[in-house]
Amino acid sequence: MNDEIFDVVNERDEVIGRNTRREVHRLGLLHRSVHVLVHNSQGQVFLQKRSMTKDRQPGLWDSSASGHVDSGETYDACALRELREELGLSPQQAPRPLFKLPASAETDHEHVWVYRCEAEGPFSLHPEEIERGAWFHPEEVTRWLAKQPQEFAAAFRVIWLRITHSPPAS
Repeated sequence: MNDEIFDVVNERDEVIGRNTRREVHRLGLLHRSVHVLVHNSQGQVFLQKRSMTKDRQPGLWDSSASGHVDSGETYDACALRELREELGLSPQQAPRPLFKLPASAETDHEHVWVYRCEAEGPFSLHPEEIERGAWFHPEEVTRWLAKQPQEFAAAFRVIWLRITHSPPAS
């Protein structure tokens, strides 16, 4: 995992170099990631509990699938790869981009594209990445997050607040 190579980017998300995962995180360099929220036909969202072996925010609840964009990879390609790797999901359509968050301390210095897709499961969870996963009604997630924010990954908290406090799409 620490041998992964990431593009190092500036505040405008322009590539300015490359470095290993370990060094990018150690030095707090700006880089890229994706988060994908999978919804089912009942309006529920699938969340994952991160494996305790993860080097960042282990054991916390997070988006359906998420991960770093590899050097030279696009955000869209990364979203598809993460769905395959973490959930065993190969959607018929590419996930729909919702919005982009700028790199910040809350996103672990990552520019984050957030996506949405539809699927029913069941999923094949990658055990090194995910301890477990479950479907939740959005209102349930909102209440849980308000009462116990420490149980959620930092970037997910920012994403969920943005989703729940944004006006509905027309």
